[in-house]
Amino acid sequence: MIDKQVPDAAAAVSDIGEGASIAVGGFGLSGNPMALIEALLAQGTGGLSVVSNNCGVDDWGLGLLLGAGRIRKMTSSYVGENKEFERQFLSGELEVELTPQGTLAEKLRAGGSGVAAFFTPTGVGTQVAEGGLPQRYDGSGGVAQASAPKEVRTFTVAGREREFVLEDAIVTDFALVHAALGDRHGNLVFNKAARNFNPLAAMAGRVCIAQVERLVEPGEVDPDSVHLPGIYVHRVVEVGTGIEKRIERRTVKEA
Repeated sequence: MIDKQVPDAAAAVSDIGEGASIAVGGFGLSGNPMALIEALLAQGTGGLSVVSNNCGVDDWGLGLLLGAGRIRKMTSSYVGENKEFERQFLSGELEVELTPQGTLAEKLRAGGSGVAAFFTPTGVGTQVAEGGLPQRYDGSGGVAQASAPKEVRTFTVAGREREFVLEDAIVTDFALVHAALGDRHGNLVFNKAARNFNPLAAMAGRVCIAQVERLVEPGEVDPDSVHLPGIYVHRVVEVGTGIEKRIERRTVKEA
């Protein structure tokens, strides 16, 4: 096995070049690989095509890269918490490929599993399958680029015929993920909601870079506790347990 530990976040992302495609973990603000995002921001790389559940908020998560004008295209399932995202999309500065959340998860998983494409019932009868979803506006309220129609095929499932839409898998140049625990061989353990998209993003990246709160020696993680095996992970950087973690929408129960 190879020791995959790198000294810091800057070294971990140093070869992410202009125009790279990146799958980024996180669910809302849970499990965002902030040290890696901030290192990429400081590095100055732009023209990025990013695949992630969402684009953070204006001052956190992928919102940092977006606000700096570093993202060319977002492939996401939820984009409702970022005013700058809205502005860039409607002004024609940002290309957006909206994807149903479960479909996005499966596209990432399929890409990491070597599956080229799959059929799903999600989106049949909508613009997801029929095409026409705005992907880029012209800045004047018109649509400059719309999604293309996808293949729809009928299959017999559970004794009845249903229509399914063909979805391509996603494979990216890099993946940036956050884990609670990892070892130097790249075996990772995620905490609660951070497990939603981080393992899937990690699988989809040709080169996966993981920031971990706590790094241990190989063998210290119980194999039954590993959420993502090290075969998918290429670099690991320890960021410590004292990192800032934000809550997207804090709600409290009245006493």
